[in-house]
Amino acid sequence: MVERLRDFSTSTDDRVFVAEDGGGRVLGVASAHRLPLFHVSGYLIRITALAVCKAAQGTGVGRMLVQAVEAWAWGAGAIRIEVTSGDHRPAAHAFYQAVGYAVDERRFVKGSPVRGGEGR
Repeated sequence: MVERLRDFSTSTDDRVFVAEDGGGRVLGVASAHRLPLFHVSGYLIRITALAVCKAAQGTGVGRMLVQAVEAWAWGAGAIRIEVTSGDHRPAAHAFYQAVGYAVDERRFVKGSPVRGGEGR
């Protein structure tokens, strides 16, 4: 994790947002990646991770992290933000819809044959 954070700290296309309580305890984290679009001017921002500790779920931490991603995204030239969530996570789907995201399209994934199908 430390290595990934170090990599992200020098990237202009990646951001990590951390929510802490008053004592410095991490309550949640969100990461996002900016991708240039080919077919139109602007960028797509993909939320690549969003996690909130169980004790902080339902307290607004997740909403605050999404708002931080959105503020960065719109300032970074994004025309769209997307997030994917596994079919087995209905609570996450309800959360994303509650903060304004809509179900759209379908994603197709193929894992690397070199890594035994990993990469999903």
